[in-house]
Amino acid sequence: MLGLGIAAVTVYAQWMKQDLLLDEDAHSSASAMVKQPSGQDLIPYEEVQRRATKDECWVIINGAVYDVTDFLERHPGGEAAILALAGSDVSEVFNSLHPSDALQLLPPEAHLGVVDPSTLPARTNAIPTADERRRMDAREEMPTAEDMLLVQDFEEWAQRVLSGTAWSYYRSAADEEHTFHENRLAFQRYFLRPRILRDMTHGTLETSVLGIPTSMPLFISPAAMAKLGHPLGEVNLTRAAGDCGVVQAISSNASCSLDEMFGAAAPDQPLIFQLYLNKDRSASEALIKRVDKLGAKAIMFTVDVCWASKRTLDVRAKSSAKVAHPVSPSASSATATATATATATATPTATPPSSAAPAGIAEAIGGYQDRNLTWEDISFIRKHTKLPIIVKGVQSLEDVVQCVENGVEGVILSNHGGRQADYAPAPIDILYEIRCYRPDLFAKTEIMIDGGIRTGADVVKALALGAKAVGIGRPILYANGTHGEQGVRRVLEIFREEITNTMRNCGVSRVEDLRPEMVGPAGPWVGWNRPVYVPVPPTP
Repeated sequence: MLGLGIAAVTVYAQWMKQDLLLDEDAHSSASAMVKQPSGQDLIPYEEVQRRATKDECWVIINGAVYDVTDFLERHPGGEAAILALAGSDVSEVFNSLHPSDALQLLPPEAHLGVVDPSTLPARTNAIPTADERRRMDAREEMPTAEDMLLVQDFEEWAQRVLSGTAWSYYRSAADEEHTFHENRLAFQRYFLRPRILRDMTHGTLETSVLGIPTSMPLFISPAAMAKLGHPLGEVNLTRAAGDCGVVQAISSNASCSLDEMFGAAAPDQPLIFQLYLNKDRSASEALIKRVDKLGAKAIMFTVDVCWASKRTLDVRAKSSAKVAHPVSPSASSATATATATATATATPTATPPSSAAPAGIAEAIGGYQDRNLTWEDISFIRKHTKLPIIVKGVQSLEDVVQCVENGVEGVILSNHGGRQADYAPAPIDILYEIRCYRPDLFAKTEIMIDGGIRTGADVVKALALGAKAVGIGRPILYANGTHGEQGVRRVLEIFREEITNTMRNCGVSRVEDLRPEMVGPAGPWVGWNRPVYVPVPPTP
């Protein structure tokens, strides 16, 4: 939607405004509009500056002047996001977050002409801030993608080299971030039971998801705003997924256009489209039909964003440019690593990374989404496509049952990476509940999980419990931000290495040979700690 990109004018708004304002003398020497022989109007920059109010709002995007006055009230992120940079050149921030075809959604009359380049203020070479210097120095020190050994390495370097805006949006989680940490820590409560003396000469990770072949039981979860980390954005993810033979789920809030992502896909490369239902259901209907026509293999219906949430790091970073806030241990947990101990507390830091946006990125880009979702919405989607439907964001066994009753082909146990309801359960725990109490559900729909997965061993645990595949989100965004397409490809290679190593060392050479009795709670399987699906050994 156009709103996604225009919402991005909130980012860097205050320092951009300062850089672009002319002094009083410049304002008084406005030049007249020029009409070129071609008939195209050249609009003086001073004329654009004068249109910076709610009653008349112009912006410059890639050299062209647009009148967005009539769009203000329809902007999902609120009119203040646009007015923050009204009357100026918003190209830099627009291009960093906006699909390339978004301007096509404006009516033709909104395009007023081209800004007269001779009237633009001279751009001075800004002196890098201390934070910018720190990030530039970190990039000089950063290892190559091939030298990254663990998925966690990408996160640690991403925190050092990404902008405050990018890091805060990618890393942010809800409230005190208990669910964010629990997603990761929960995997540490489950241990593998390797079997020995089995022939490991041959093996494969190949499997399928909803009948879609994949080189390994892993998919790229829908992740928005990849251009915050790299100029090519989600196109990097698409290309890496194609090279590695895995499925990519593309986000409704992607910063690249559908044409760009589908165009970057290799022949026959499978893409799944993640759908947020629009308040305007006719817009969703058109979008479903469009992705169907483009060749999407399934619709992934996200249902766990049923109300706004306070994504603390993202929101706090917007305020830190103005005032330093005291930071609680969990709120400063951006410094915590995925190998946190069970206490899951990080050392407080003085301030989070700063961003000049007046509101969080998540708040700015999600205004169009309908929060009033019901089970009838599955029928709405089914009415407009024959593609398989995956419901993403299921957080209880009971709702898995309802998904089955509503005929969906797949479910993803997920709490939105801990970004919605704090204290929601970890997906691996819900998967364990299903294995213990309703194992029949695995035969009725394909059950997947995402959230907290950082190692190949995590993947193997989920697969053994019955997951068809697992989704990877934040690590992909981090790797894209540090090394672009090469980084995304390396993350997928690391997972392939670790899944293979873990399976073989557990006596399993094929995904379909993993069994529930190969994983269970940490500690001795005695008494209450013994999984209900593992029979008690017979006594001699």
